[in-house]
Amino acid sequence: MSPFLMGVHQVADVALVVRNFALPLGGLLIAAVAFSSVSSRYRNYKLGSLANAVPGLSFLSIMPFFHSRFDFLNWGFHATGQQAYSFNLLWNKVTVVSGESAREAIFTFRGLNLLEAFKFVSGSLPVVRDADHTVLATVQKRLTALQRNASLSDLIPQFLEDIRQHMDRWSSRDTIDPFDEICELGFHTSVRALAAKGMADDYALIQRLRKLYDDLDESTTPATVLFPLFPSPAMIKKVWAAKQVYDVITKAIDEREGSGIRHNDTLQMLLDAKDDRFTIIGFIMGLIIAGARATGVTASWMLIYLGGNPEWRAKAVTEIETLLRNHSSSASEQDPLSTRLSTIPLEAWESEAPVLDSVIREITRIAQPHIAMRLNEGPDVLIDNKLIPHGSYVLYPFSDVHLDPEIYSDPWTFNPGRPEPTSTPLGYVGFGGARSVCAGQRLAKLELKLIVSMYILGYDHGIVKRSDTSKPVTHGAVPRPNWNEPLTCRPADKSDDMFFAQKRTARPF
Repeated sequence: MSPFLMGVHQVADVALVVRNFALPLGGLLIAAVAFSSVSSRYRNYKLGSLANAVPGLSFLSIMPFFHSRFDFLNWGFHATGQQAYSFNLLWNKVTVVSGESAREAIFTFRGLNLLEAFKFVSGSLPVVRDADHTVLATVQKRLTALQRNASLSDLIPQFLEDIRQHMDRWSSRDTIDPFDEICELGFHTSVRALAAKGMADDYALIQRLRKLYDDLDESTTPATVLFPLFPSPAMIKKVWAAKQVYDVITKAIDEREGSGIRHNDTLQMLLDAKDDRFTIIGFIMGLIIAGARATGVTASWMLIYLGGNPEWRAKAVTEIETLLRNHSSSASEQDPLSTRLSTIPLEAWESEAPVLDSVIREITRIAQPHIAMRLNEGPDVLIDNKLIPHGSYVLYPFSDVHLDPEIYSDPWTFNPGRPEPTSTPLGYVGFGGARSVCAGQRLAKLELKLIVSMYILGYDHGIVKRSDTSKPVTHGAVPRPNWNEPLTCRPADKSDDMFFAQKRTARPF
């Protein structure tokens, strides 16, 4: 299952509650029954058959799982001295695994359900829906259609025009915050790709929607994860934000159907396919929350590392200029950059940009603190001779492979030229692997290449720290991504926070 499809379900349950506008508090009784049932199930197993538990019996001892997850997971391996260990989140048993065979199991075993695990860890409301599998199949089919050659080719000039407008707004500024401006740009291109033309054309609406999606992210707290049916302030905030997004999309659908005017966008594709309204709303809400954050953050870190590594920035600029020479003969150098880049065909972006491809790969390795989490819905399984009981969760941190010095020498160093670990099974899982490959990666990579290309040709830029904007960050001094901050990897120390120091080039946007 891809992060795009997971996003559908992070919002879908909340959206269902929004539609009914009621929190099913009676579900707390069901949770209590589940607690009793699951607890008695685990008592039937011999202690030695399960992974060792982390030390500490108090509930507070696992709170870092929510606030400092990277450090907590590493601590568990060191504290137990094992490649697998376990802990409890109330009545939910979690086993953390590492190593090659564990990685293969996570990405291949059919009984390990990504969807249910993601719903749990993201704090979605556990509302039962009969159409889950039908909706999933429909979303997968529509996402595939969205990424056909013709559809992606049609999006290229639209993406570039959106990027041009954002870059034009920055023209009078010497510095910008990438986690503000680049992330907003990534959000905008994702709305362009996944929603309606009228939504993407309205910049004020883009800003409002981004704030609402930030509220959805920020309202995922320990309380909303562990007690999803309790009307905590965070859960109320989550539902209210979801309701407002729901209303925006419903209005877009109503206006399209009422006007009878057709547009070449994703909303029209969904309407033409006769999908029901809930599927359409779930598709747009879910895919935006899944795709927009990852696209903006990845683009930000790509430009951060290119700004701090001038030699790789120069290689990327040379590659894009070569694409322009080879494919934009119909455009003059005096034409806007967005126009010239739009003449490069999709096939060239995908097959003739090895530097950009290697940068994307390196950034998704070093600055994406993903965790593969699964619910075992099949029979009990063994991973490295450790029992994963039916009904329990198993978790595999991507850092186990992406930051392994045996696979990636000096793993924290940005080096797009490093060889791929072809001798290691699933040695790179930045877009998933085996049976769990990201279904939206083709769209995501195109967005990333266009954003980065427009910016590094339209601006000369370097990296400065917030604490001293007069001093450029030189090679090797880019602050390390903070894997405890799962949304952006933004450095924990505010003095290490980074801005772009920028100056427009002679190329017109």
